[in-house]
Amino acid sequence: MAHIPLLVIPPQLALIGIIAGAIVAFIFMLFIFKYGWLYIQAMASGAHVPLFQLIGMTFRRVNSKTIVDARITAKKAGIELGTPELEAHFLARGNVLNVVRALIAASKANIDLQYDRACAIDLAGRDVLDAVRTSVNPKVIDVPDPSKGKATIDAVAKDGIQLKAKARVTVRANIERLVGGAKEETIIARVGEGIVSTIGSSDTHKKVLENPDNISKTVLNKGLDSGTAFEILSIDIADIDVGNNIGAKLQADQAEADKRVAQAEAEKRRAMAVARAQEMTALVEENRAKVVLAEAEVPKAISQAFRDGNLGIMDYYNMRNIQADTNMRSAISETDQEKNHEPT
Repeated sequence: MAHIPLLVIPPQLALIGIIAGAIVAFIFMLFIFKYGWLYIQAMASGAHVPLFQLIGMTFRRVNSKTIVDARITAKKAGIELGTPELEAHFLARGNVLNVVRALIAASKANIDLQYDRACAIDLAGRDVLDAVRTSVNPKVIDVPDPSKGKATIDAVAKDGIQLKAKARVTVRANIERLVGGAKEETIIARVGEGIVSTIGSSDTHKKVLENPDNISKTVLNKGLDSGTAFEILSIDIADIDVGNNIGAKLQADQAEADKRVAQAEAEKRRAMAVARAQEMTALVEENRAKVVLAEAEVPKAISQAFRDGNLGIMDYYNMRNIQADTNMRSAISETDQEKNHEPT
């Protein structure tokens, strides 16, 4: 019987084969550990995802567990969503699970919400799930917003009395206008403006206090939800209080301002009178200086008259006597006046 020679494998090749086999086994176990459970979970749930697609998600930087969970959730709710659509929204930085939950909620509430619109709402920065819930269960918005630090909307009626009002606006989300529609801040601002306008057009504050529902009706009829992401269902005045008498305060302030203006005008006139008096005093002094200068010319003229022979010595003495007599009479007259004014 002939003997078959045995194939002898060199130890080096055997070691290389063992290492290669171990690497292959490790890679296989790694794939089974990472993708096997997701593959089995998806297949068992009726939302089959090919294994190679799961592997490709890793290279596309897509969270395969999120995609599988979203697909399974949608499938169980009767919504068929393909893996590429979910991956595209994930790569666009969207919240895939939130979109799927919103689609399920909309389906249960008989709201027509397509996947593309839900993705657009989500990518626009809005909470699409909250929007669906708000469209089913309306929410209440406080006017003014307490978080902004203002407690009431203040307005003044035509009689000058200030009123402080609080309102509650019941709104429902409008799915069709969520993309590009204004947010809650716009609703709050418009309702506040409507309250101020309605109170300001009232003849007296008593009419507003008697029928506060008139404010709600007037504001609601203005179509304040136009261009917003909400539909206003009702506007209710939660509280209304009487504030200050703004009209009286304004009149008092005006009177005070008029008084200050009058005081300023009086002070202006007094300053002008003082300035005029100073001018007249300066003018008197100026005229006195002119008189003094004129008197200084008299001796010169007399001297010149003597030289020219137009004035004689006797004429000069007669003039001096007349001056002395005039001075004496003036002194006597002043003395009599002082005696008459002395108290008895």
